Amino acid sequence: MSGAILVTGLPRSGTSWTGKMLAAGGDLVYVNEPLNPQHPPGRCPGVLRAQVTHRFQYICDDNTADWLPAFRDTVALRYRYLAELRTNRSPYDLARMTRYGTAFTLGRLLGRRALLDDPFAVLSAGWFAKRLGCKVIALTRDPVAFVASWQRLGWTVYFHELLEQPLLVRDHPELLGLRALVGSQDRIAKAAALWRVTQAILARTPGILLTSYDELASAPVPGFRQLYEYAGLAWSPTAERRITRACTAPVGAGSAFAWSGLSRTAFRPMNSRRALETATLGLTRAEATRVRELTSAG
Repeated sequence: MSGAILVTGLPRSGTSWTGKMLAAGGDLVYVNEPLNPQHPPGRCPGVLRAQVTHRFQYICDDNTADWLPAFRDTVALRYRYLAELRTNRSPYDLARMTRYGTAFTLGRLLGRRALLDDPFAVLSAGWFAKRLGCKVIALTRDPVAFVASWQRLGWTVYFHELLEQPLLVRDHPELLGLRALVGSQDRIAKAAALWRVTQAILARTPGILLTSYDELASAPVPGFRQLYEYAGLAWSPTAERRITRACTAPVGAGSAFAWSGLSRTAFRPMNSRRALETATLGLTRAEATRVRELTSAG
């Protein structure tokens, strides 16, 4: 058992916020999106010495040999300096290498655990629990709020990245139903379909804790206290103070999405309860009704 924690869920389901709040107690080393195919934050072999080929990379028993050694290094906080230098040498990359290398080394010496914040691991959550021994927290979000967030950011999903993974389609054949949306310009329908199939996969994945982002945001202190207990983390006055401060920021402080810091995380302090009130902005009533219909379909 690695003792590591994985926080996952579809992008814009609160993984960065949840990961940062779990790390607030000071017992974890935060590792941001090692499976993200975009550099940064991904494609950093010092953090994960493996080749990511798809968004939502699928990892299972059949390809575990390609991933287990690399992730064992990551969760053991062994940073691979030479591998990183062979790939990334810009001033930003060197600064990031120093930050992560120092955090890994110090964390290992102090007996800290790794926390992986990675929405791109959402379809592989069961493997992380079973083969890597992670405590897995899988976040789900109200589908209308999820789709609205993607709409505001102009995001879409390219289903070929899922359908081109034979092992993923073999284990989750309902993904074949997404073929009809390949090439579609209907971003609402595509985001809703992604939410629906991911929710179905997570619901039957053993060894993970499904957690509602909406419930967590409405009552962050008791919610995170329960997550600390699940993850085997010590709840302390410091953790409670930091979580309270980060979840009661002025309205609007966390409304914009932007990568920040060397860890390239989208986390922003926010008033989490008030944020729920504006979560569906960007969709009309008719569009919200449509999302409810699309995500409740069998």
